Amino acid sequence: MYKLTDDLAIVQTLDFFTPIVDDPYSFGQVAAANALSDVYAMGGRPLTAMNIVCFPIKTMDISVLQDILRGGMEKVHESGAIVVGGHTVEDAELKYGLSVSGIIHPAEVVLNSGSKVGDKLILTKPVGTGIISTAIKGGLADASAEAKIVRSMTTLNQKAAELMQAVGVHACTDITGFGLLGHASEMIDHSDVGMVIQASAVPFFAEARKFAELGMIPGGLHRNRDFRINMVTIEKAVPAYLADILFDPQTSGGLLIAVSAEKADGLLVRMHQEGIPEAAVIGEVVAEPKGHITVIG
Repeated sequence: MYKLTDDLAIVQTLDFFTPIVDDPYSFGQVAAANALSDVYAMGGRPLTAMNIVCFPIKTMDISVLQDILRGGMEKVHESGAIVVGGHTVEDAELKYGLSVSGIIHPAEVVLNSGSKVGDKLILTKPVGTGIISTAIKGGLADASAEAKIVRSMTTLNQKAAELMQAVGVHACTDITGFGLLGHASEMIDHSDVGMVIQASAVPFFAEARKFAELGMIPGGLHRNRDFRINMVTIEKAVPAYLADILFDPQTSGGLLIAVSAEKADGLLVRMHQEGIPEAAVIGEVVAEPKGHITVIG
């Protein structure tokens, strides 16, 4: 974030990755929604986006790139921002992402730190997209499962960001590659608070359970768990498949918001009314143990 004046700050983000769904147009939409989420998580408003592409022009038809860029541009326009150009590199592997710039009043910036004891934790989208994406690549997930996660991943976090700004919250992060528990850990790392997350309250895609129980999980899930397990205690009552889902790396996931208990119910009601039906309170911020997450059944 760059503060320009007392009433204007610039938020800049960059996300760049390989396809996670087969349809190029949908992939472009997912990539754009994912890149825009970092601005929304800080409470900002996106203004511009720049495409970044690596494309195997000798082995892949140019129409694939056209569809990707069309999907990305349409999602950027949906946010109210514009695409201002981009950079293209010939590469053996297709990659696409966007660098997004947005604005916010410096006094209204929402950081991923700042949670307070007693805050409720609201998650705005279900998790499990990484596991289902892995099953898609393995040919095990059907079209219905793919459609569910594409619908979720292409949904902007714009409305959730607007609603949280309207009521005022203490902290927020978007749930992406580090998974729910990984990003939740960032919110309390080196802080004076901890978290309790109720696993049974976390919204997730039903298909993710089936594939997790079959062992169809991405390598990033193991890395997420290895990196943060020293900060997390998972009670025995939590099923193994659900513990996996909580570490599952997401693409264009929802927002995890820490908001005072007095405002939480009202915010949740507004989200449900404004088309975010799966938003749920999944836990709370606690005083002890500091810098640690306890996952209960």
